Amino acid sequence: MHLSEFDYNLPKEFIAQRPLENRDESKLMVLNRADQTIEHHQFFELPDILSPDSVLVFNESKVIPARLKFKLGNGNAEILLIKPSSDNTWECMVKPGHKFGPKTDIQIDSELNAHVKDITPHGLRVIKFHCDDFDAYLKKHGHTPTPPYIKEEVSDPEKYQTIYAKTEGSVAAPTAGFHFTDKVFKGLKEKGIQTEFITLHVGLGTFQPVKVDKITEHKMHSEWFSLPEDVAERLNKAKEEGKKIIAVGTTSIRVLESCADNGVLIPKCGETDIFIYPGYKWKFVNQMITNFHVPKSTLLMLVSSFANRDFILKAYETAKEKKYRFFSFGDAMLIK
Repeated sequence: MHLSEFDYNLPKEFIAQRPLENRDESKLMVLNRADQTIEHHQFFELPDILSPDSVLVFNESKVIPARLKFKLGNGNAEILLIKPSSDNTWECMVKPGHKFGPKTDIQIDSELNAHVKDITPHGLRVIKFHCDDFDAYLKKHGHTPTPPYIKEEVSDPEKYQTIYAKTEGSVAAPTAGFHFTDKVFKGLKEKGIQTEFITLHVGLGTFQPVKVDKITEHKMHSEWFSLPEDVAERLNKAKEEGKKIIAVGTTSIRVLESCADNGVLIPKCGETDIFIYPGYKWKFVNQMITNFHVPKSTLLMLVSSFANRDFILKAYETAKEKKYRFFSFGDAMLIK
């Protein structure tokens, strides 16, 4: 398949620049794969839409303040932490790139300096940070790393976290979870809907642009995940009982599908570079909740694999007609 098959036109006014004040008032488009129909709801209706035999699986990874902005020479510079490799050493995206050659020493400020050790095949810089307490430095000086299509600085970092975020490590939020509020969780509990939590630290694998024409030639960057044994046991039991496994977000999907073997989850902790696109044979997930994705992205390819590319792109056109909000701070989709 070619990259152009996952393109669509999106005027910039559809790109949500900030979250809604009440997260669960976002629109919820429901796609029924069986009869190719589309319904329109609001997210707070989710507990009423789902059947009691549903199991929701969430990614509880927490976004870290991974963006460093500083002066370098006569200009501005930026480092975005992507993935830790060892003590205070990270794979990073940088700009301007020519200022971060191998073996370069960078003085960021009086508290922090850095040494560029190497450049990865993906073009990331392997940077060793020298600081008394790097985690404390990030909490004090780091910025929330939002996608480039969000032009406004996030005033409150909590607005770029899910309310259940727990394990620090992501450099982008698992945004399908933004719509969940205490009220929605209360409704799910009252209906007896099971909820489970796993971890995938969102990194370059999730948001790296595809730069090849034939999508099969795209190489995913690996991301760290954890599927605990007790969670795997409960999910396997639910699956055996015929319950519907509903992944909240593409990151939850990638964990479940990475760990599934003949329809059974194997508890694991490690790295995944799974790339899901049309033709993929689904192993464990029955339904998904996701946002509206960037054109030509691996995320759009993933949902197209689950629901049929033509149906997804038709739904996106319908979303524009109905004034849905797109991307990270935008509205949601439930694919049944």
